[in-house]
Amino acid sequence: MIRVTRSITLDESELRLSFIRSGGPGGQNVNKVSTACQLRFDAANCPALSEPVRRRLAALARPYLTACGELVITAREHRTQRRNRDEAVGRLVELIRRAATPPKKRRPTTATAASRRRRLESKKRRSDTKQRRRPPGRE
Repeated sequence: MIRVTRSITLDESELRLSFIRSGGPGGQNVNKVSTACQLRFDAANCPALSEPVRRRLAALARPYLTACGELVITAREHRTQRRNRDEAVGRLVELIRRAATPPKKRRPTTATAASRRRRLESKKRRSDTKQRRRPPGRE
């Protein structure tokens, strides 16, 4: 079991891990060894996620989602399978944690008297500047 938050735990059987060859520089090690980890997680059908969390996760992880709602995370920064696996799982946990925290409600505020006064003074200065640019005799 992978603990994400107090209320959300993921069963490791829900994660599908496959190891693939990394691209880029690295010489013979990259060409021979499959160390990059590709993690697949079916976010659309996970029973541990509530509907609001699932919606926020879909919005946060849009680049990693497939058409059927599966989340695909690839980690290839490290030289070993274990570290890449831990990196991929860590990224998934972080995404779900961010989706689990609901956004703060915005409380509307009113402008202070000083800010309203500054705004009006600024508008008046701008108006005076434009007035002085006009040719004489036109108002």
